[in-house]
Amino acid sequence: MAFDGTEKPKTCIIGAGCSGFTMAKRLKDHGLPYDCFEMSDEIGGNWYFGNPNGASSCYESLHIDTSKWRLAFEDFPVPEDWPDFPHHSQLFQYFKDYVDHFGLRETITFNTRVERAERLADGRWRIHLSGGDSRDYDALCVANGHHWDPRWPDYPGEFSGYQVHSHNYRDPFEPYDFRGKRVLIVGAGNSAMDISSELSQRPIAERLFISMRRGVWVLPKYMDGQPADKAVLPGWIPAGVGRKLARAKIRKTIGNMEDYGLPRPDHEPLEAHPSVSGEFLTRVGCGDIVPKGALERLDGDAVVFADGSRENIDAIVWATGYKVSFPFLNDPQLTPKDNRLALFKRMIRPGYRNLYFLGLAQPLPTLVNFAEQQSKLVAAHLCGDYALPGDSELEEIIAADEKKHLSHFYDAPRHTMQVDFNDYVTDLMREIKRGKKRRKVPA
Repeated sequence: MAFDGTEKPKTCIIGAGCSGFTMAKRLKDHGLPYDCFEMSDEIGGNWYFGNPNGASSCYESLHIDTSKWRLAFEDFPVPEDWPDFPHHSQLFQYFKDYVDHFGLRETITFNTRVERAERLADGRWRIHLSGGDSRDYDALCVANGHHWDPRWPDYPGEFSGYQVHSHNYRDPFEPYDFRGKRVLIVGAGNSAMDISSELSQRPIAERLFISMRRGVWVLPKYMDGQPADKAVLPGWIPAGVGRKLARAKIRKTIGNMEDYGLPRPDHEPLEAHPSVSGEFLTRVGCGDIVPKGALERLDGDAVVFADGSRENIDAIVWATGYKVSFPFLNDPQLTPKDNRLALFKRMIRPGYRNLYFLGLAQPLPTLVNFAEQQSKLVAAHLCGDYALPGDSELEEIIAADEKKHLSHFYDAPRHTMQVDFNDYVTDLMREIKRGKKRRKVPA
């Protein structure tokens, strides 16, 4: 479906997290009609602690690992009195203030789930809602997030103790009291770093183990007295050279992981989505966290590791990541396989030119204001100011972009959507300009 600017297409936005409500603002600014459906009673998505829709992964102590300098929206500064790394409650309030400031709240339909998005014969979308209603739209924006459908691993054996996925972990005391317990954390991402650091404190767990299938680089939140993500190399430095310089700086700052008693990584810094923590390495060094290798099997009230060691365990926290899911889409072409869904600029599937995925990426350093940038292309396309390349060219660009953004990461489901925020946005702005030139060329 093409948009030529002669009419104003109506858009459906699924979700009112930071990706959904920034898309709504962009459409409102352009005078484009839309409906935004949110299955919860409030905006915020993942950052709404205790979200009754069950989609939030926030735990009580969570602070975002992106500094305030990198997560602010373009036209709405974060509060001046914020700490460098705000608590989730501060970020949530910032989101609510943004929505209210720009008059978006009244355009969002709350407590309404999109049950099914059906593509019609003419390419438009019929949206079936939880109340039984259905509405037709010219375009569809999917902003349902990708940190809400927990991935549970499958290990041999059975475990008789308490188990919880990090998605459902809230605090050390409710609904399970971790005090005096022998605890195992499985995983090596940011949630694993945070939760193990919290539970390993001596007044809480009796003993805490962390199981890592492979070594990881744990990066600090601060370097040289500043939030690490404030350091940005000049844009004229090639990406490969920039990564080489950054790796040297990281090694000089934190040394080798095996010096802390952790498994030696089989990759260089920045060849994996970074695990960031200002506390984890200290807890390991103090003996509060006991690193273990890969988990081999469950054994009743114990677990057995790949090295043959066996540890009695009372509780397991599975910090094993998430599946990318769109329960309202049943088209096989739109179903991710191992978290892979090839998209033009991480947004558009060839053959589906009026369907936009927002925030479906793992941008470094932040996802918070990522869709705010993507919304610029969407709005330009819907206004008829921007024209997409042909499908064959889309496929070529997708392949080239994935090589650019993913080739320096090791192959894993967690690395299927990686992008560098600055590189991505620079390229996206260039693509919008290219699309505007294509729009002016007579067919």
